[in-house]
Amino acid sequence: MKSAFIHVLLPLCFCLALANTSLFDSVLVDMNYDHYAEKNLESLPCYLAMPFNSLINLGYLYIGIYWLLQQTDSKGDPKAGYVKDVFALMAIAYGPVQWVRLATLRRAPSVLDQWVTLPIFAWVPVWCQFIENGWRPRYTFAVELCAILSYGLSLLHDQGFEVALGIQVTFAVIKGFGVHRKYGDFRSQRYLVLALLSCSGFVVLKVLDHTLAKYRLFQHLTGHFWSKVCDILQFHYSFCFLTHLTNRGLKRTE
Repeated sequence: MKSAFIHVLLPLCFCLALANTSLFDSVLVDMNYDHYAEKNLESLPCYLAMPFNSLINLGYLYIGIYWLLQQTDSKGDPKAGYVKDVFALMAIAYGPVQWVRLATLRRAPSVLDQWVTLPIFAWVPVWCQFIENGWRPRYTFAVELCAILSYGLSLLHDQGFEVALGIQVTFAVIKGFGVHRKYGDFRSQRYLVLALLSCSGFVVLKVLDHTLAKYRLFQHLTGHFWSKVCDILQFHYSFCFLTHLTNRGLKRTE
């Protein structure tokens, strides 16, 4: 647990430190309430100005703590629990990052919110690699470093972050299908499909936030709110998929 905590904390502090410099002053980020379809309530404190979009971030804390407390069958490899704990701690850390962004609408939290998304998605290929070939420190370092550095694309183009995120998502999907073909069964297939549907829902609902707000159903619980629900489900089903295949992979190597 301690090593997993340090693993997540160090890159987070690195990104936090740089996000609070002038390095990313040219990066296109949204820093006003008009970006969100949910109406802000001036009568509430800043951390609840958009209550539904703010409170949904508790879901990341819940799903992270839930999976952090789950025991893994680590008899085959003690690192099985480590890769699970790192991913769980990433979920726990992401909730407050997103909440602070909404509460402050400042550049640094907005940049950090985008940036930390990249190593989170990058951890899926790392976990898949662990399932297939065991723990590979150099591979892990290279993948995470590339994910963190890829945010530099946002300095080159207004849509640089979207390009970097698209690359990370595509890499994660490819590795997911690859490990499923090797160790998968009907159960892992179901988890993989649900994770992909959740990922698609996250993207589509977020993009259509204002469009959907024209309909009464999405005027309070907006598209952005439901996109975060899909994101949390994406975390959950990714955990289900990866832990299930981890146990199957370890059993085959015994």
